Amino acid sequence: MNAVVLITGANGMLARSLAKSLGSNYTVRFLTRKVTRQNEFKWDIKLKYIDPEALKDVNHIIHLAGSSVAEKRWTLKRKRDIYSSRVDSAQLILNELQKNNQKIDSFVSASAIGYYGSKTTNDILTEESKNGEDYLGKVCKDWESVAHTFKEKNVAHNTSILRLGIVLKNNSGALKKMTPSVRWGLGASIGTGKQWIPWIHIHDLCEIMMFLLENEIDGTFNAVAPDHVTNHTFTQALATALKRKIILPNIPPLFFKLLFGEMAVVLLTGSRASSEKIVGCGYDFKYANLQAALGNIFAPKN
Repeated sequence: MNAVVLITGANGMLARSLAKSLGSNYTVRFLTRKVTRQNEFKWDIKLKYIDPEALKDVNHIIHLAGSSVAEKRWTLKRKRDIYSSRVDSAQLILNELQKNNQKIDSFVSASAIGYYGSKTTNDILTEESKNGEDYLGKVCKDWESVAHTFKEKNVAHNTSILRLGIVLKNNSGALKKMTPSVRWGLGASIGTGKQWIPWIHIHDLCEIMMFLLENEIDGTFNAVAPDHVTNHTFTQALATALKRKIILPNIPPLFFKLLFGEMAVVLLTGSRASSEKIVGCGYDFKYANLQAALGNIFAPKN
């Protein structure tokens, strides 16, 4: 019998891509607010409800749920939603498992490079680096704290946390927003262009998650490619992959601050993060280089 994997964040690009990667080797279920498929089960964070059938005989839980941090201005309501969709949702799962006296093999939780704070520095951050004291740093710290509790309370045998960089997938996520302007010849670097962009190809991210499951690896890992690039380098590489040129000057920081308010820090800052820990565990990146990653994503499809 296949092991059962329950994935949150059913509507996100990562959850669906991961389900395809898991393929026929696992029985995949999703938690979602609106059930439309046979393997989907309802949950409601505000009402603190999870369909009991979702947790029945589950072996692994992969927690990917979380409202986008770069989609809207950070109003107080939006901030509460960003926090609750990550932290409260993880706590809800933990509470339900404890209530049923149920144990699972592993709990894998997404986190973000935002754990280290919204800052631009040439230091290479490792998993041992201090968390940031700003909004995103605190959200990620609390997010990870709940994940650790799964193991501390003996609910999960293993707990793995992945601090994600920008996930690259064609017509999804960041690339969906960036690609049109570059195609139209309107692409430009953001702010100084010197902020670092930790990134990872979605293929590698899904493979890392399966690598952790299959090898029963415990711990916290930066889920980023080894190739460190700035916003300027990334923009130029994207233009090259699309056979375009960047001719416009950098977009001033003030534009983004006026447009997005506090949320602009997501676009205007960025640090380098090390991938040495996951590599040291034996994972071999297929797309360790940005040019290769973008080349794969935008390669002509037969």
